Amino acid sequence: MSNLKLGVEVVGAHDLLSKDAQGSSSPFVELHFDGQRFRTTTKVNDPNPVWNESFYFNISDPNNLSNLNLEAFVYNHNKATNSKPCLGKVRLTGTSFVPYSDAIVLHYPLEKRTIFSRAKGELSLKVFVTDDPSIRASNPLPAVETSMQVDSQSKHSEKREKRRTFRHLPTISGSKQQQQQQFSSAQVQKTVNYGVQGMKSIPQHSRNFPMFPGLSSQPLDYALKETSPFLGGGQVVGGRVIRGDRPTSTYDLVEEMQYLFVRVVKARDLPSKGVTGSLDPYVEVKVGNYKGITKHYGKTQDPEWNEVFAFARDTVQSSVLEVVVKDKNLLKDDFSGILRFDLNEIPTRVPPDSPLAPEWHRLEDKKGEKKHGELMLAVWYGTQADEAFPDAWHSDAIAPGDTSFASAHIRSKVYHSPRLWYVRVSVIEAQDLITGDKSKFPDAYVKVQIGSQLLKTKVVQTRTLNPVWNEELMFVAAEPFEEHLILSVEDRSGSNKDEAIGRVVIPLNTVERRADDKIVHSRWYHLDKSLSAAMDGESAKKDKFSSRIHVRVCLDGGYHVLDESTHYSSDLRPTARQLWKPPVGILELGILNADGLHPMKTRDGKGTSDTYCVAKYGQKWIRTRTIINSLSPKYNEQYTWEVYDPATVLTVGVFDDSQIDGSSGNKEMNIGKVRIRISTLEAGRVYTHSYPLLVLNRSGVKKMGELHLAIRFSYTSWTNTMFQYSRPLLPKMHYIRPLPVLQQDMLRHQAVNIVAARLSRAEPPLRKEVVEYMSDANSHLWSMRRSKANFFRLMSVFSGVFTLAKWFGEVSMWKNPITTGLVHVLFVMLVCFPELILPTVFLYMFAIGVWNYRFRARYPPHMDTRISHADMVHPDELDEEFDTFPTSRSSDIVRMRYDRLRSLAGRIQTVVGDMATQGERVLALLSWRDPRATTIFLALCLLAAAVLYVTPFQVLALLGGFYTMRHPRFRHRTPPAAINFFRRLPARTDSML
Repeated sequence: MSNLKLGVEVVGAHDLLSKDAQGSSSPFVELHFDGQRFRTTTKVNDPNPVWNESFYFNISDPNNLSNLNLEAFVYNHNKATNSKPCLGKVRLTGTSFVPYSDAIVLHYPLEKRTIFSRAKGELSLKVFVTDDPSIRASNPLPAVETSMQVDSQSKHSEKREKRRTFRHLPTISGSKQQQQQQFSSAQVQKTVNYGVQGMKSIPQHSRNFPMFPGLSSQPLDYALKETSPFLGGGQVVGGRVIRGDRPTSTYDLVEEMQYLFVRVVKARDLPSKGVTGSLDPYVEVKVGNYKGITKHYGKTQDPEWNEVFAFARDTVQSSVLEVVVKDKNLLKDDFSGILRFDLNEIPTRVPPDSPLAPEWHRLEDKKGEKKHGELMLAVWYGTQADEAFPDAWHSDAIAPGDTSFASAHIRSKVYHSPRLWYVRVSVIEAQDLITGDKSKFPDAYVKVQIGSQLLKTKVVQTRTLNPVWNEELMFVAAEPFEEHLILSVEDRSGSNKDEAIGRVVIPLNTVERRADDKIVHSRWYHLDKSLSAAMDGESAKKDKFSSRIHVRVCLDGGYHVLDESTHYSSDLRPTARQLWKPPVGILELGILNADGLHPMKTRDGKGTSDTYCVAKYGQKWIRTRTIINSLSPKYNEQYTWEVYDPATVLTVGVFDDSQIDGSSGNKEMNIGKVRIRISTLEAGRVYTHSYPLLVLNRSGVKKMGELHLAIRFSYTSWTNTMFQYSRPLLPKMHYIRPLPVLQQDMLRHQAVNIVAARLSRAEPPLRKEVVEYMSDANSHLWSMRRSKANFFRLMSVFSGVFTLAKWFGEVSMWKNPITTGLVHVLFVMLVCFPELILPTVFLYMFAIGVWNYRFRARYPPHMDTRISHADMVHPDELDEEFDTFPTSRSSDIVRMRYDRLRSLAGRIQTVVGDMATQGERVLALLSWRDPRATTIFLALCLLAAAVLYVTPFQVLALLGGFYTMRHPRFRHRTPPAAINFFRRLPARTDSML
């Protein structure tokens, strides 16, 4: 028998709805959990009642705790009618239950019980799980009192009696209790997780509902965890922000962090050092074990630095700030002066206050006496909302006592992807081609190149010097256009020998741009003998010869250039800015922290990680600062994007910085990523969840830690957002002149390479492997695991049809005579009144949608290891998925994989062949492939036409329906004649080799 109990302490309520003429109410609370109900006492005429009553529920199945819900209903007792109208409710999922040691009182906003009801106020509850054997279950639900005359003394005596009853009440007996499992305290700690502010909860299982048989559950450790952190705007509970006493910060989606800012501006009249009297000054700012160093200047006594240092206040272990000016020397740096500040007297700046003005301070020697030279600086306390925060040197981004990491590439930064264009090149023809061999006609083709992109036309073998191609080639280019379009006419003179006939170079910034499908005029270009001549315009004019080429080139701005996986696109706007629509909303992201990260490297004999986060949405990329030597880094950075289409996806990835140790050749290691589709977010709600960072490698799926985010989507206009659902997903050019799928994949690969090359040149750089991981550049590669996952997804989609067919089969076989009778009645009604068919169908779908509202997803969707088939995949399939292209495995392994692929393809081939056979049999009905079968079918058609002319359609429909649903005693075990006739029809399988 399980001793596990759910404890609920009903503390009080605040600002409840008034339900009487005096503007007050007489509330009490009903608690529902696991088939048990308890009720508090009634507080007469008290809109702000205080109960402080505790109740304990038995948990029938501790293993199913995460699927159970606690519901608290606040009712008003109406003495006149003895009714109890609902004032609101609170619904808590089993994933939010924590042990008693971590439980705190939370104020939950009351929700409406139904769509048409009203709710107002808050209910204060303390909910926890305990296995204390001395605690017994509470009394069953008492009846509502008929008398409201309960004085204070009787209330206290009732509470004492209730507590005494709790201690002596025997446990529930019966068969249900015998089925309960033992659930120790250690198991409670393992099942119930908690995190930020003690409010992080365990994830909720995905429920397998009959209407959605494809939904599957995954391990608890791999699912989302809802949290209730204290952010800059207040505490977040159930997606709602409960404002605190302090004013709301600009950064209201992150936890407020205090920093000590030191801005070192410049110095003057510094004392000279050494024999030469020169000075190479720099400034060292030191607080406790942390110190930051400015760059040093050579041979100047009036340097200007204008650098900012930020020290995390919670890590400062000192009460004194020291600012030391030193002279850079080869052997040992000389001391030039020092300033000391008492940290207790540092002022605090809160934006939007103006920045603190820097002041001149006279330097002191080590004894505290004034000396020659002054230093201008400003010192203040602030938060990450300070303007100086993004460009500051951060103490939490370096190891204590180490200054070697104080470089620009560990700071937070915002990037913008270059604007991408499709370049459409139509190679039409050439004239008067001159080759080295005058005795033969050229086998000509055109090689077109933009940067590393290279495409060729077909080889034209004609007995003429004027070949015609009429081929269209597509490329990707990025603004500003640094690469030129180069066309080279080649002669295939041998099997492995090509001779260049001439070249032409077209600068892309001179190419015509279009935003629609308008006609672009073609041009003739003279061919130059060499590439250098084609690049040099002046010499090209002097050295022209008769060969020329006819091409049409344009920059297509009416398309959206896909630079990420089509399933996870974050931007769907066309390239041409004049086609952009106004934004429909704002997306705000707070990157709070990461927890439980796996060490990615070893430093000083210990495993550690140097992590940063990258978020991508639209053309805007952001990178947080790098947190050094931490497996639980706190970022607390907030960013904002404009949303132009809700059918887009935000991607957030976590990476380990491999450049910290100075080894630029190492690749950045990906720790995991999170995808959030904007359309799944409710407007105005703050989603504070801890997302598991799941990575699939050769050894299987692995959890690398958790990423804690705060997300809010707000639309600027509800009408525009709803209207967006009626608009095409892609720009109009994708439908007017669609691009083939293979061409789109090739262009997407080129676009990702261009974006990666541009962002890797920024400072700090976003390396190529980071851009490819965030853009899912390799999602198109073959994977046995992904193929099986997609097959079962397809089966899940059609599972509803299969379930309906199975149900109708049971109705036809009279498994349940009552159900079959009702179906007969409904069928007769629909046949007799066919105008009711469509209204009935739509009303049924409406009812299903309303019914499924209670099962709607509470959390944003996330990676599911069961749906991805990542938790049961064979190791060899993973090795094949992560193999290089082309393969690097031995011939025996490749042969085995090839045979496995042949076996799978053979089964697919059989299914496709069977589908083709059925279709060919339908065509054979009228094709006289089988003259006797066609004769029989035509005779039946003639007979059916005659019968249908004289017989009402309703009669035939009724007869057909009753025949289909006839009783099993009137059925035969052999197939009916119609099926036998169809299976005898010929197909083209006879013609297959």
